[in-house]
Amino acid sequence: MTDQTWPAADGDTRIKICGLRDPEMAAIAIDAGASAIGLVRHEPSPRHVDDQTVAAIQAVIPSPVASVQVFVDPPPPTVRETAGWIQLHGEETEDLVAMATGPVVRGFSFSPDAVRRWDQCPDVKILLIDGPGKGAGRGFDHEALLAMRDELTTPIVIAGGLCPDSVGPCIETLRPWGVDVSSGVESERGVKDPGRIRAFCEAVRAADQANRT
Repeated sequence: MTDQTWPAADGDTRIKICGLRDPEMAAIAIDAGASAIGLVRHEPSPRHVDDQTVAAIQAVIPSPVASVQVFVDPPPPTVRETAGWIQLHGEETEDLVAMATGPVVRGFSFSPDAVRRWDQCPDVKILLIDGPGKGAGRGFDHEALLAMRDELTTPIVIAGGLCPDSVGPCIETLRPWGVDVSSGVESERGVKDPGRIRAFCEAVRAADQANRT
């Protein structure tokens, strides 16, 4: 569950389904093609899960699908004690990132300065580039990121405003290492929809196929 790369066919886009709250939905996401499962540990979120639920979900995640615990401004002991992948999605500094025992996904709202800052951080394994509002499901200017895409050395995962209808054009434009979705596969806030999860994964694979031709 701590695979360094996340599974995907060669050249294909990795898929992270975030904000899952039960093992059954995690199994559906994995069957649909998820490369990573995001577990929100930020209590104000409607998608928050406790330690017991995390353990139950992780028990159904097969290797090498990644289990990613998502925190917003956690205290240093939490960063040190969390095993496996950890996503930091607040105002964390490079010093806090360096405390993580496992590989780090650094989530942040898009700006050219933020992208360059975290691309230069050796302790960050993946850049998760989001829209404004930290998980608010809002998109950002993909063309602005495209203009600086070739200078980046860290794998990028695109988040913010993605859904089954919008993920294809995103992939065709940016050709990211991965994509992340939460609200875009929900029937209501915090409630995942199996049909939308499957449709999202199918749209990703269709875009991958289009990029190969």
